[in-house]
Amino acid sequence: MSAEPAMQPGADDAPIFLRDLWYMAALSNTVAKGAMRRQMLLGEPVLIGRMRDGRAFALRDICPHRGVPLSAGRVLPENTVECPYHGWRFKADGGCTLIPSLVDGQDIDATKIRVRAYPVREQDGLIWVYFAANEHEEPKTEPPRVPVPNAKPRWVESQTFTCGIDHAVIGLMDPAHAPYVHGRWWWRVSPREKAKHYEPSANGFVMTRHAPSKTAYKIIGGADVSTEITFELPSTRFENIRGTIFGRQVDVSGLTVCTPIDANNTQVTQIFFWPAWLGFLKPFFMILGPTFLADDRRIVELQKQGLAFNPTLMLIQDSDMPAMWYHRLKKAWAESAQNGTPFVNPVKERTLRWRS
Repeated sequence: MSAEPAMQPGADDAPIFLRDLWYMAALSNTVAKGAMRRQMLLGEPVLIGRMRDGRAFALRDICPHRGVPLSAGRVLPENTVECPYHGWRFKADGGCTLIPSLVDGQDIDATKIRVRAYPVREQDGLIWVYFAANEHEEPKTEPPRVPVPNAKPRWVESQTFTCGIDHAVIGLMDPAHAPYVHGRWWWRVSPREKAKHYEPSANGFVMTRHAPSKTAYKIIGGADVSTEITFELPSTRFENIRGTIFGRQVDVSGLTVCTPIDANNTQVTQIFFWPAWLGFLKPFFMILGPTFLADDRRIVELQKQGLAFNPTLMLIQDSDMPAMWYHRLKKAWAESAQNGTPFVNPVKERTLRWRS
């Protein structure tokens, strides 16, 4: 089959947002001790904060008493969150520790009152939040690790895309759009035929290591530079670049995460990790990074004008195969969660060919 219909949100019976997976919620250095902030994640109000002892946490940002956002309160020295309305206090695990208005003889056990707590992992300078299908279940997986020793974010760019998670993801993994979306007088690419080998991974797929076609990669390792690109559910893309500079092997990892705000808005964040001694790379990313991400944001804003009329879309071989895989992966994951059966990756090893 040379083409197939593009799945629309809900058309394949898969939920808009996948559960039992980790979503990148914040950079560690943006959440100070004693700080809290409200974020919409997967259409839910979530309080992202850090206790006085340094522990990151995430709670449903609604006090179970009268519905006031807990993020409007404060973190107390005893490492609890105090609601600004009546002073109810909650631990990082969501348990209530105090109801100040109670007096002797009033038979209410505060410890039986809870606000939903989301599992949190803080690693590689990032804060990940786990959204379980059943809030009482422990995480079934761990968030992805950045494949760079002593990983620390060296460059970050984040923009809000006014589109749902599906269009954000498949737009960024699209291998054929660069000459048209990113083309400029100072950055022109003449489309030519390409062939890349793909393999399935645990929860996604990998474009196996190969020599990149763009000359910009030469600043990371000269002639022997190579790259590997991975995608993992729900919306995590790594580009792992390896080369040699001054006789030393260099690994640079680019992470792109699409974090759903709600059904119509997605936060897209690009983060690059490299050894500290490669600081000369930062100006390059500061100049080009925001520009290219803004290109992708603008194209989905244009796309939105057409999608408003609910057109029938299509996906074609081979350039849209990553998008087809994404939809199939998402459907398979949702079905495994719903049926309680093991997830089976539908992606098969294959070489894709396209012109870009």
